[in-house]
Amino acid sequence: CKAYIERIEKFEKDVKAWTFFDKKLLLEKAEEKDEYRKSGKPLGPLHGLPVGIKDIIGTEDMPTECGTVLRKGMSESADAEVVNLLKISGAIIMGKTVTTELAYFDPGKTTNPHDKSRTPGGSSSGSAAAVASHMVPLSVGSQTNGSVIRPASYCGVVGYKPTRGLISRHLVLQVSRKLDQIGVFSNSVEDAALISEQLIGYDKQDPDTSLNPKPKLLAACQQKPPMEPVLAYIKLPFMDKLEEDAKEGFEEIKDEIKNKLKGKIDEVELPEGFKGIPEWHKIIMESDMAASFSKEYKSFKNKLSDKIVEAIERGMKYTSVEYNDALSKIDTANTFFKQFFHDYDAILTPAATGEAPTGLKSTGNPIFCTVWTYCGMPCISLPLLQGKNGLPVGVQLVSSLFDDERLFRNASWLTSKIKR
Repeated sequence: CKAYIERIEKFEKDVKAWTFFDKKLLLEKAEEKDEYRKSGKPLGPLHGLPVGIKDIIGTEDMPTECGTVLRKGMSESADAEVVNLLKISGAIIMGKTVTTELAYFDPGKTTNPHDKSRTPGGSSSGSAAAVASHMVPLSVGSQTNGSVIRPASYCGVVGYKPTRGLISRHLVLQVSRKLDQIGVFSNSVEDAALISEQLIGYDKQDPDTSLNPKPKLLAACQQKPPMEPVLAYIKLPFMDKLEEDAKEGFEEIKDEIKNKLKGKIDEVELPEGFKGIPEWHKIIMESDMAASFSKEYKSFKNKLSDKIVEAIERGMKYTSVEYNDALSKIDTANTFFKQFFHDYDAILTPAATGEAPTGLKSTGNPIFCTVWTYCGMPCISLPLLQGKNGLPVGVQLVSSLFDDERLFRNASWLTSKIKR
């Protein structure tokens, strides 16, 4: 903890990743962990490891402000389930990391650790930036569109969003019950597996959590694929948004997989109907935001940003027919992908449009995450590419629902083969 405090004292003034950090409280917790270790009692898998928590995740002993003045200084009466599980595993909650306003698009104060004139991405801005600047080894974020994968790509860290339903969202700010998913950040695939295994599990307080067996992610990282993976490079309908240098980087990766690694990668086009996913996602997300933030809108509209007010107002206008139609298409898409993954081990796709954009008034475009969030499929961003300015660009791997073990096995294979 002292080593990480030194990093925070050195870099936080520029990166601005933390919305709550109490050095005295942290050292007290660290001393308690040292004393516990001396007792000879069994230790959890994360014993003594500091973890950053996105500031929409409830903590009883720290404020949970959700990036809005409406919650200044407020805290939850209990810990969120993910915080509770981290504590059970022996982790130390290091502090709260910056989020965009109500986990939407209006940026917080955080900058990109590689270039403070650029965005770190959002909405899990502080969680990604804190890990990238080595102010904390692990952090927890959330994704409703691209809020884990995009900042992981921009900040050059590993970002993992599990299958929807694997991790409880109890006492986490609800943006959209249908789309919200918890994710993690780390500096290696193995570390992402280690923390995620502690968070995965059924929770009756979140009725959308799954009763499926817990995946053994760390073991999967250490396994070789039974044969060279067969990957699909999907030409998404919005490939024109991919920047030229990122496009060149993906061509190099594909060539390496085919020629050097003797793997197989096919270029595949999605059926025409998939073009509608960004619009269906938007209908669900904004309709749910209108419901989730109705109290804030009615009572404190003048204290909300224009971006969130406009999203809420659009959400109020969608009809129930539009909303239910958008929801029904999720099952249609997942039926397609269930068959698709009989032929492929993973989808290889960009995590973002390119390097982190210049300027701090936007968090960048999440379009390369939208399809997978909409479907609830597991995905991981790997820092394997660089753009023309030497800044990180993430390579995203996607797997089928509840096939997170195979995702980690393939992610570990790819990172071990392609050194950057």
